[in-house]
Amino acid sequence: MNIKNRWIKLSSVLLIAVMLMAGCGKVSNDTALENRSETDSKSSGIENSMEETNSMEESATPEQDSGSAMPAFTAKDLDGNTVTESIFSDKDLTVVNIWGTFCGPCIREMPELGTWAKDMPDNVQLIGLVIDIAGDEDTEHHDLAVSIMQNADADFTQIVANQDFADILKDVYGVPTTMFVDKDGNIVGDPIIGANVDGYKEFVEDYLDGQ
Repeated sequence: MNIKNRWIKLSSVLLIAVMLMAGCGKVSNDTALENRSETDSKSSGIENSMEETNSMEESATPEQDSGSAMPAFTAKDLDGNTVTESIFSDKDLTVVNIWGTFCGPCIREMPELGTWAKDMPDNVQLIGLVIDIAGDEDTEHHDLAVSIMQNADADFTQIVANQDFADILKDVYGVPTTMFVDKDGNIVGDPIIGANVDGYKEFVEDYLDGQ
């Protein structure tokens, strides 16, 4: 399959991911893309832009309810297993870490996230949402994500973002962005923008204390 036809098949959520890589803000779902090589040429400036995101880290508190919910979705994890929105009903609180394989701060916080995932209370879970894997044919970025997880010794579920997540990702301005979701699929508090594991932990503690 040639490059043009391949990109015609990409979902709108992956176009959002590409624009995040380029350092852009909110992106409409009808954004067009010529080919992958153009996005790869922009990667040299990505890590610096993500570093700048860290300086804008935002704390979130349980009282600041966003009033939105995670969408219904059917997606795959990095192991090829099907995952749906029912994953949120398994725990009282789910920490959703939105990241990309192009993002230096995302990669650097992964070992700490992996350790935290093992030490979480029984009623809390951590999942990742990888935004830059372009479907089943994109073995390059899939394998890179797997390698990142293995090198970080981070063994928690990683969902490959698809079109079902477009309504959520259109409001994500940079990665990592971390959201908190209750067992009914509602987003609680405000997202934390930037790598801030201590901030994630503080939110979880405050949320559980308030239950």
